[in-house]
Amino acid sequence: MKFVDEATIHVEAGRGGDGCLGFRREKFIPFGGPDGGDGGDGGSVYLVADAGINTLVDFRVKRRFRAESGQGGSGANCTGKAGEDSYVRVPVGTEVIDVETQEMIGDLTVAGQSMLVARGGAHGLGNTRFKSSTNRAPRKTTTGKPGELRELHLELKVLADVGLLGLPNAGKSTLIRSVSAARPKVADYPFTTLHPNLGVVRVSEHRSFVIADIPGVIEGAAEGAGLGIQFLKHLLRTRLLLHLVDVFPPDGVSDPVNDIRTIEHEMAKFSPELAGRERWLVLNKVDLFPPDERDRVCDDIIARLGWTRPVFRISALNRDGTEALMLRIMEHLDKSRVES
Repeated sequence: MKFVDEATIHVEAGRGGDGCLGFRREKFIPFGGPDGGDGGDGGSVYLVADAGINTLVDFRVKRRFRAESGQGGSGANCTGKAGEDSYVRVPVGTEVIDVETQEMIGDLTVAGQSMLVARGGAHGLGNTRFKSSTNRAPRKTTTGKPGELRELHLELKVLADVGLLGLPNAGKSTLIRSVSAARPKVADYPFTTLHPNLGVVRVSEHRSFVIADIPGVIEGAAEGAGLGIQFLKHLLRTRLLLHLVDVFPPDGVSDPVNDIRTIEHEMAKFSPELAGRERWLVLNKVDLFPPDERDRVCDDIIARLGWTRPVFRISALNRDGTEALMLRIMEHLDKSRVES
């Protein structure tokens, strides 16, 4: 299924039913009086977060959603039937923005959570409502009110505890395959990953976290180059970033330190909030160096960066160092949950 993380839809709530103009007419009852009933309320439109959906692709086909209108009232003081509400299922993690006002209406972050996005029109009143001691045969009624009509922009931001960040072919997909049951595509060419992938890392029976892999970010991404900038927004919900770096670039000339600075620069241009998030450095593919050179290469990268935050040296392909990294992440997440 194609991954789509943005869509625009039109929602229209139902119109309220009109009130009825009626009078009681029965044999042997010459002055029956008014008996026109009220109309029914119009149905409303709700968005509902569904854990079984992970993309907005369905909204590329169906974009208009309408709730049922209320029925008009009838004689014998019968109230019209209210219109059926419309429930639109969306993925968990969907932000809802009003296109006209650019106001964020809400954020569906929990499975089963619902949000009213278009309220149904109020019902009209029948002439029974207007009878009084001075007006015993009113002919006044009111019509139902129209339901709300809105154009909504839906934006999906995947929910994950940890986000993977790095240049294309840094080993992000290989790492998520090594530590979870997720199976993103892996190949020896850039931009193998074309959409975010989620994996669940189980550290023990009752301890786990969700890790997200996004397409690689390249220089100039903030101006539209590459694919990663389209998906950096998905990292805004994460609590920890793992910055993967290929310490043995395939071209043999790239400098890992410059690669790291490139990513930092693009993050800062995209979102200062994301740039300031907790970020750990993961030096990947250390197995490609002889054992006696690994420490020297890694220490040189750390020294030139002036990096003071946690650093990990792994081989995602061979799963060397990945278990210790996942345990450290779990401890960090447990601690942050307690502190929050």
